[in-house]
Amino acid sequence: MRARIRGVAAYLPARTLSSREVEEHVARESDGYVPNRSIVERMTGIRARHVARGDQQASDLAVAAAEKLLANEGVDAGEIDLLIFGSASQDLVEPATGHITAAKLGARCPVFDVKNACNSFLNALQTADALIRTGQYERVLVCTGEVPSRAIRWRVRDRAQFADAFAGYTLSDAGAALLLERAPAGGVFYRDFAAESRAWDIGTLPGGGTMHPRDPDFGYFAGDGRRLKEAFLAAGPDLFLDALRETGLTWDDFAVVCVHQVTMPYLHALREVLGIPADKLVVTLPDHGNMASATLPLQLATALEEGRCAQGDRVAFVGLGGGVSLGVVFAEL
Repeated sequence: MRARIRGVAAYLPARTLSSREVEEHVARESDGYVPNRSIVERMTGIRARHVARGDQQASDLAVAAAEKLLANEGVDAGEIDLLIFGSASQDLVEPATGHITAAKLGARCPVFDVKNACNSFLNALQTADALIRTGQYERVLVCTGEVPSRAIRWRVRDRAQFADAFAGYTLSDAGAALLLERAPAGGVFYRDFAAESRAWDIGTLPGGGTMHPRDPDFGYFAGDGRRLKEAFLAAGPDLFLDALRETGLTWDDFAVVCVHQVTMPYLHALREVLGIPADKLVVTLPDHGNMASATLPLQLATALEEGRCAQGDRVAFVGLGGGVSLGVVFAEL
C-alpha cells in the first residue's frame, strides 16, 4: 500500500507587510539606525510577506487551512485517524501544538508534533507516509501553522545587528494542511533525507529552550545568510540528483517541482545547480516571503489551483531547513 495525497490547502493571513514597510519599521524602532533604502527587496527579491493577527496562534493558521481542506474533500474531522502538526512554530512549549490544533478542529484522534525548522512539514509527511505504508493508520492529516513574525528583531543597534537579524525580515506567516490516505497505487513513491548537523548554529531562534529559557534577548531569529547558503551548497546536490538516478526520472517527468524558497538569488543558484527547468518551479517568494515549513504545501496548493498539475501527475518536493537538513519526496497525485 502507498500513501496518496488526497488534497492540500493553505491559509494566508490577510495583512501584508511590504519590504519597504519592514525597513521603515526597523528605522522607527531603532535608536538612529536606518537601513539602506530597498535593501531587503534587493537582497531577497521579496516584495511582501503575510502577518498573522495578534490573536492568531500557530494552531489557528493550521486549523484555517485544515478546515478548508476537509470541506473541499468532504471529510469530517472525526474521520481523521492521526493528526501530525509539523511546524517550526508552536503555541506553547507544552503540550504539543497538535493537541491544540485537534481540539480547535474537533478531531478526536492521536496527535503529535514534528519539528525540524523549515523541513518540519516535509518530515511530518515522511512520517505519515511510513505510518500509512506499515498499516498503522489509513487517513492522516498533516498540518502546519507558521508565525515567525513573532520572533523578528525590529530594534537594532547597528548594521552588524541588522545583518544578524536579516533572515527574520524574509519570514512570513502561513498555514497549510495535507490529507494522506492509504491507496493501492500512486502516492508517495520516493523519499530521502540528509543532514549536516555540524552547521546547526548558523541560524537559530535561541530562546525558550534549556540554553536560554527566559532571556528575552534570545527570542529573535539570528543567523548568517551567507554561511547558511554555503552550508546548503556544501551538503551538495547529490541527495536530489541521486533521487532522479534511482527512480530513472528527470525533472521534466514532474508537472511541478516545489522548492523551499528563502531568497530569489539562492533559488536561482539552487535551480542551476540541480538543473531544474524554470517552468517547473512554483515561485511564491516575491509575494509571500519565506513561509518556513508552509512553503512546500502552499506551492502544491497553488499549482493545483492554477491547473499546473492534476490527478495522475508526478510532483516533487525539495526541502531545505536550518540545522542543516535536506529532504526530497516524490509523489504521484
